Amino acid sequence: MGDSPEILLTNDDGIDSPGIHALYDALQEVGNVTTVAPATDQSAVGRAMSSEVEVEDHEIGYAIAGTPTDCVVAGLTELGPYPDIVVSGCNNGANLGAYVLGRSGTVSAAVEAAFFDVPAIAVSLHVPNHMWPHDTTTDEYEEAARAATYLTEHSLDAGVFEQAEYLNVNAPMPSDEPAPMEVTRPSHVYDMNATTDGGVVTLHDLTWEQMDNDTLPDPDGTDRRAVFEGRVSVSPLTAPHTTKHHESLDELVTAYHE
Repeated sequence: MGDSPEILLTNDDGIDSPGIHALYDALQEVGNVTTVAPATDQSAVGRAMSSEVEVEDHEIGYAIAGTPTDCVVAGLTELGPYPDIVVSGCNNGANLGAYVLGRSGTVSAAVEAAFFDVPAIAVSLHVPNHMWPHDTTTDEYEEAARAATYLTEHSLDAGVFEQAEYLNVNAPMPSDEPAPMEVTRPSHVYDMNATTDGGVVTLHDLTWEQMDNDTLPDPDGTDRRAVFEGRVSVSPLTAPHTTKHHESLDELVTAYHE
């Protein structure tokens, strides 16, 4: 690109979370960062959107009383310089697997940017099950920040977004050696159920329990396998929904008119 990129930074954990501060500090090294992030925790809200939100100045940018999607729309169209790239994160907890993509506020911010035709990177930190829940520190995002900074600095000129609309990045916590990076695909492992007790239905996501043992069902090449084994997972993804003609549906619609 030549000049340093304009970067719009957001997240779903809230503007005061350590993950976004870790990325804010790291991304300063490669571009001009404008932060527009939720004022409070907005985890797992997907692409929920408000019609009106309050905005306040914050020491690292703007705090929005709304969702990650609100932040992307406000940041792109009103509050800051138009960005070359949107970075969302870093989330406390991994966003792995195909079934998570539509639920995660972190990923949904990247998807919203993609619909604006702006390249985006969603970044999340995998916290091992035996540590969860865990109040992270900025130092624990070292690997995530390193990966996000590298991809932000190089992916635009490399032509990555000529084939992908956004990248879903998941990084392990720091260890003695720097984590390698792997191109992955979202895992299709899915295991949920529900139980009822006293008129209350509780939903159980059992998929995460499988990341506690050596019989992880996810094959090589998947995001969950890569992160479980200590690598940075990078999944290149598309956001605009695609449609294809299916012969059986064509026949069914034709019969509707007969």
